[in-house]
Amino acid sequence: MSAVHLGAHVLSCPTRWSDVDENGHINNARLVGYIQEGIYDLFCHHETAVRESLFPSGFIIARHEIDYLEQLHHQPEPLSVRLTVERLGRSSAHVEVNVCRDPRTFMRARTVVVARDRESGRSRKLSENERRFLSAFMSDTARAEAALAATTVTATTVTAAATLTATTPTQRVAASAAAVGRSSVRRPRRRCRASAG
Repeated sequence: MSAVHLGAHVLSCPTRWSDVDENGHINNARLVGYIQEGIYDLFCHHETAVRESLFPSGFIIARHEIDYLEQLHHQPEPLSVRLTVERLGRSSAHVEVNVCRDPRTFMRARTVVVARDRESGRSRKLSENERRFLSAFMSDTARAEAALAATTVTATTVTAAATLTATTPTQRVAASAAAVGRSSVRRPRRRCRASAG
């Protein structure tokens, strides 16, 4: 059962007796299962994802990086599997997953989830709707960093386009300087010629 939290997706996940190993705590492999249940709940069962038919061909888990912080024991109280999106790539979402039973966090994972293409079975570019959906689970800081990165990429693209459009070396330097906000225009360097002795 998922809950609504600002900037996060939280799945309520019970532990089971079958999850307990011979050491008396929840087995570490089962903890990975909780991560995957949280990811699946966000990408496939979230109300918006279902309504807008996002990730129609599913997704691929490309990476798990896991820190086991404390031993977890079976109790009647469910766990909270809390997911936040750290950043978005061209085809991927970098998701932080915290497995908690307040106030303690038992495991923290960073998982790379990649959108899947039905035809090839390989990765594909995230759609604009998918990017908008996933960005709702980013922190304000992560969202600001993503906006800054997008602005930097746009400025670089404008600089490159202006430089390519200009025809002479002097025009290219002027276009490049104007695109990055420089007030002065430098002339291109002259090559040194060897003088005849």
